[in-house]
Amino acid sequence: MDILIVEDEPEIAHLIELSLEKEGFFCRTTRDGMNALRMFQEQPPDLIILDLMIPGLDGLEVCARIRQKPGAKDPYILMLTAKGEEIDRVIGLSTGADDYMVKPFSPRELVARVRALLRRSLRQGGQHQANRTQHFIVDVDQRTASRQINSQEAEVLNLTTLEFNLLTTFVSNPGRVWNRTQLIDKLWGDNFFGDERVVDTHVARLRKKIEPDSANPTFIKTVVGVGYKFEDPQVT
Repeated sequence: MDILIVEDEPEIAHLIELSLEKEGFFCRTTRDGMNALRMFQEQPPDLIILDLMIPGLDGLEVCARIRQKPGAKDPYILMLTAKGEEIDRVIGLSTGADDYMVKPFSPRELVARVRALLRRSLRQGGQHQANRTQHFIVDVDQRTASRQINSQEAEVLNLTTLEFNLLTTFVSNPGRVWNRTQLIDKLWGDNFFGDERVVDTHVARLRKKIEPDSANPTFIKTVVGVGYKFEDPQVT
């Protein structure tokens, strides 16, 4: 697995690199945001460890730009910062970060979180699987999803890995109500270390891509006090 470390403090960057390389990961490092974007575009990593306060473009801007144009890979992003206030965690997650750690941190916990992120999957197997509802077709094996509204031509949805997995979970179980804990277990597995509200962030991002009006969702409904459910009659 290829990991890009974006950290402007040499001692911390070296500690992260040593800890991960001992576990068999291949690491590249940089100290500024612009160079991080260049390295991402030239050779997209599987995961990015991204410091919030870096020279040039800060970590939030780097994260946002990567999520806008994920390219060949849609890497997981673990954000690092010396700030521990709740608002910083919320902002970091809202830009598309998958997890968040506050300095100082334990190298062992960092490695554990990296492994947990890289293990994330739907854990689905078996024969070819495609799910079709009235307006959506989601092909799990081909990793493609499309939407057709009214008589318009089918539109291929440009989804990140997490957005695709989330849509697959919903489309596979129309009408089922999911709480945050169930969605975390389904999508991320048992070793999730992040804030549960990351679910809300990814639901909001998915809504913007599949809903005719994300402010008044037609397909992904909020069940107040519980969680979310997908409504779109299944046709096959």
